[in-house]
Amino acid sequence: MKKGMRLLLIGFFTVLPSAAQQTILKGSVIDGTTLVPIPKVTITIEATLQSVDTDAEGQFSFSSNIPLGEQIIKVEKPGYLTKRFPIIIYDGQTLNISDMMLDINIADSVDLFIITLSDDELNDDATGGADNISGLLHASQDIFQRTAAFEFSASFFSIRGLGSENSTVLINGIEMNKLLNGRPQWSNWGGLNDMFRNQELASNLAPSNYSFGGTLGANNISTRASEYKKGGRLTYSSSDRSYSHRTIASYATGMLKGDWALAAAIGKRWGEEGFQDATFYDSNSFFASVEKKINAHHSINLTSFYTPNRRGKSSPNTKEVYDLKGIRYNEYWGYQDGEKRNSRVKEVSEPLVMLNHYWDISNTTTLNTNVGYQFGKTGNSRLDYPAGGNPSGAYYQKLPSYALASSNGPDYATAYLLEQEFLKDGQIDWNRIYDANITNTSSGTTAAYVLYEDRNDDTQLTANTILMADVTDHITFNASLNYTLLNSDNFAILTDLLGANSGLNVDAFDNVQYDLKHPNRSVAEGDRFRYNYKINANVLSGFVQAQFRYHKVDFFGALSATHTAYQRNGDYQHETYPDNSYGKGPQLNFTGMGVKSGMTYKISGKHVLDVKVGHLTKAPAIRNTFSNARENNNVVKNLTEEKISSADASYIFRSSKLKAKLTGFYLKIKDANDISFYYADGLSSFEISENQTSAFVQEIMQGIDKQHIGIELGIELPLTTTLKLKGAGSMGQYTYSNNPNIYLTSSSFTNLEGIDLGTSLLKNYKLSTGPQTAYSVGFEYRDPEYWWFGATLNFFDHTYVDINPLTRTRNFYSDADGLPFNDYDPEVARQLLKQEQFDNYMIVNLVGGKSWKIKTYFVGFFASVNNLLDAVHKTGGFEQGRNANYRELKADAGRETPVFGSKYWYGRGATYFFNVYVRY
Repeated sequence: MKKGMRLLLIGFFTVLPSAAQQTILKGSVIDGTTLVPIPKVTITIEATLQSVDTDAEGQFSFSSNIPLGEQIIKVEKPGYLTKRFPIIIYDGQTLNISDMMLDINIADSVDLFIITLSDDELNDDATGGADNISGLLHASQDIFQRTAAFEFSASFFSIRGLGSENSTVLINGIEMNKLLNGRPQWSNWGGLNDMFRNQELASNLAPSNYSFGGTLGANNISTRASEYKKGGRLTYSSSDRSYSHRTIASYATGMLKGDWALAAAIGKRWGEEGFQDATFYDSNSFFASVEKKINAHHSINLTSFYTPNRRGKSSPNTKEVYDLKGIRYNEYWGYQDGEKRNSRVKEVSEPLVMLNHYWDISNTTTLNTNVGYQFGKTGNSRLDYPAGGNPSGAYYQKLPSYALASSNGPDYATAYLLEQEFLKDGQIDWNRIYDANITNTSSGTTAAYVLYEDRNDDTQLTANTILMADVTDHITFNASLNYTLLNSDNFAILTDLLGANSGLNVDAFDNVQYDLKHPNRSVAEGDRFRYNYKINANVLSGFVQAQFRYHKVDFFGALSATHTAYQRNGDYQHETYPDNSYGKGPQLNFTGMGVKSGMTYKISGKHVLDVKVGHLTKAPAIRNTFSNARENNNVVKNLTEEKISSADASYIFRSSKLKAKLTGFYLKIKDANDISFYYADGLSSFEISENQTSAFVQEIMQGIDKQHIGIELGIELPLTTTLKLKGAGSMGQYTYSNNPNIYLTSSSFTNLEGIDLGTSLLKNYKLSTGPQTAYSVGFEYRDPEYWWFGATLNFFDHTYVDINPLTRTRNFYSDADGLPFNDYDPEVARQLLKQEQFDNYMIVNLVGGKSWKIKTYFVGFFASVNNLLDAVHKTGGFEQGRNANYRELKADAGRETPVFGSKYWYGRGATYFFNVYVRY
């Protein structure tokens, strides 16, 4: 017995020193002005690149694989000045660095980028928009990502040639991507920059704590009231880009007595005209977040925001139009009573309310449960002319090229008159529209023109729960379960009769009833007409993820599964599709799976290798599922899930003298779908009603494969403590990698099932995703007296027009009898179908500012000039579908000025942005 007790005591005192000799590095970070603890500050041991974030109390701790001896730790958070502290770590001891102070970066460079971009550069129309940077609001620490968001965005540059549907945006863990098109609706939180700065970005395939993410990653924005720094801010901005004026006021209380926290903001952006003619902007922004800390383990946060906004849209135009009227020209407006009135207005009004429960189960495990409810409307207005001519001033029959293309030979006199009329005005004649409607009213007929709005009134309920657990010092486990229920009401609503008494719910061009259940129905302002249907969707998804962090290597793995269901329910019985338009269509079900993994190998404190791979399948977006949802229940033929495989590898170098990251990436998309709507001429290879060769068609392209391959580079070189050089570049090749199938449908066809055209020969054509090559070099100077200045030179190349798939099918070379045209020349055809590449261009941007600290107030301003040299450049464009066959395209291309040339978007000329603020 004594011997056993002796052995037990020997064992106890042997183990005890071992436990006592554990090396620990811990500490805390506080605000240098308020002395309040700062959460989510990143603490990095530079020798090993180990990093942790401070918790809600501003505290951090390292307890394993800690390097001994003299070390440097870096303390950083967006909005604060980064600091580096020298420390000495001894074996078996605890080093406690309490209350390290971080000072606010009053040069405010983060605010610059957040405020100037937000949705100032955004245009989320179906084509040509700058829907190209996923997470425009983020201030990434990655040099290339930061440059892409802040320097490349105005040129419609797309990271890796991908749209924002490949990135997941979340607010408090609730996904914001729309089921209609897979993209975030940025304007739903536009103008609330101060309240959306708390973000966690996981770029590309990197692991996210909240979501599996997409191939471009995930960005979670936190609006938890207790995480906002206590204080207020007043801001005024002036610009000539999208809006002229911007004001915002925000305030956060921090955690008050009684364990309550409140954050609120109100703002407005407005302007009578942006860079393009008649592109007015009117937006209001409201935000409130309230948190109650119930006890040490539970908190509840309620967030709501509402950002109703309206803006006038601008048109893409042909080269002929730009040559005559310049790059600011916009065909969508005209003068009415001396004021510019835009016929194309986009309005978004979708308030969102979310309730979040935060449960700290233990020091290492949290469960975040969220419920969000969003409702409201998205509307796009346009003119309809059922009994009148096309009112656009740039309609092709009103341009000189039309007279010069006369079948009887060029009519120079008429061409001159058309040119002079277009130069003199070239806009919508609202007075003529009203006169025509008044005349029709007096004669007892319905409106010749009406203004209507295409509407989506959505209600969406989302609920999820997110688990995060530090299983050990080296292993973190993440999991989530999500459910989304969407009811989308889609219809056209008559908004203005323009002087008439009533309209008619009939397709005047084909004399077809839009709704057989109510034939020849008169419609008044506020009535639905043309189409009326609902889409019901529900999505159930989940993901699990494990992250492992060790001294020399970090790695992770993640899995996801998703079930998606769609169903259309028509409220109108369309005359062309009487048995397939009213009532519920088939329920569509899709199964998505995802897997990704990655490894980071730390060769040394300066050299790091990072490799990630992933594969996922996902349901097609609603807009690419139904071939023509406005008229019938038809679903895209042979519909299947989209498959995406992706891989990238990076070499990272970090030292006190240089930071650099070089990444190579490869991505393959398979079985994608795309649906386009346009008016096509030259449909000569199949039968159309009444022997016509023209029709408004739905072009369904399916089984699309794409390949994205390229490299990215970011470099940052401090020359002195105040002067820093920076550079970034992306060189990619984004192409179609197969010949997808294509078929057309139209209510004008005798075969309502559509016409199968076989394959469209798209392989090796370039994708129209903005510049495929982009470089940026510049410098940034920050004076100790808190003034700063920067300049960048940005170069863009390899931008291509979006090709028309129809002209790459058998319809292009087939005559009415199905045989090739007898005058078909393959060499001429090759030249006609050659994809247009735009000229390269260079953009110079300048930015600078000054800040002061006056007692407890921070006052500052900054200004930026984009495109200083006023470079004129095309940023995107598309081939028109009017010339669908060889003969028509050859004839049009042979003219000095084609009638149906490609339409383009041009970048803005020289523009400015000025901002002044007071923070307290």
